[in-house]
Amino acid sequence: MGSRVNKYRRICILGGTGFVGQHILNRLTNTDFKIRVISRHRERHRELLLFPEVELVTADIHDPQVLKENFSDQDVVINLVGILNQSGKKQATFKAVHVDLTRHIIQACQMKGVKRLLHMSALNADSAKGPSQYLRTKGEAENLVHNAKNINVTSFQPSVIFGLEDDFFNRFARLLKIPPTFIPFPLACADAKFSPVFVDDVAAAFTVAVQNEATFGQRYALCGPESYTLKALVEYTAKLGGIKRSIYGLGDSLSKLQAILLGFVPGQPFSKDNYLSMKIDSVCDTPFPALFNITPASVESIVPSYIGQQSLQARFDDYRRTARR
Repeated sequence: MGSRVNKYRRICILGGTGFVGQHILNRLTNTDFKIRVISRHRERHRELLLFPEVELVTADIHDPQVLKENFSDQDVVINLVGILNQSGKKQATFKAVHVDLTRHIIQACQMKGVKRLLHMSALNADSAKGPSQYLRTKGEAENLVHNAKNINVTSFQPSVIFGLEDDFFNRFARLLKIPPTFIPFPLACADAKFSPVFVDDVAAAFTVAVQNEATFGQRYALCGPESYTLKALVEYTAKLGGIKRSIYGLGDSLSKLQAILLGFVPGQPFSKDNYLSMKIDSVCDTPFPALFNITPASVESIVPSYIGQQSLQARFDDYRRTARR
């Protein structure tokens, strides 16, 4: 597992109320850590107030002064903040969320003496060669943290993350049900490949890394045990959901056109930047890092518990197992 240090006790999490953040919190609660979570909408996450070791702060993380104030008594900062699509709002662009915020986090850490930073990046993040703004800004942010002085940094580069409340399988499960369901579902970038990684495995890697000196300065690609084409994953979603609908893979030109058109739809279910990101397969060259001692869960072992006919019984069984602990 590598060498450990035991000096870190106070952790501030940015993005702690999000999908991955909540799984990290679940692992950190009932431990010796004291956790601070900064959120703009404290009232939406009152359930976190049930944990005595969690402090929920209402503030705007894009304000550098807020970061300095909240980092002043912390040992560790975990940055999970990111967006898949940008809007015209000042604080909702790739540059603002991925690059500017990261720069402010680094400056606040250095000013307040925070020596440990864990950073969420993305597989294929590359400031120079990334085909999309998302991947380029993720790459720029990753380089910023690893070049920061006087901070022990670990960054994580996951493929698409799945789990109960994910925005991948759940989104396709909803889209597949949109009528008319008797016509084929038009799927852009159908041959793009992914190695989906379970959210709890990602959360476990973060929590192991907090106290592990062997992870200092490292960048970890995180993938699940298998790779699939996007079409195969969508077909699997339809099968689990009992949705009898064929999937029609669009060619490159039609995929690009669909991305442009859907980019104008509220919520942007698919955008040109998403299309560009999928020009590179989201798969790992190496297995899940052995240092974390994690056997990554497969799509087939988890997704049926929340998609389709098996989901209610699976959730009930999981609840009973948890209750007996």
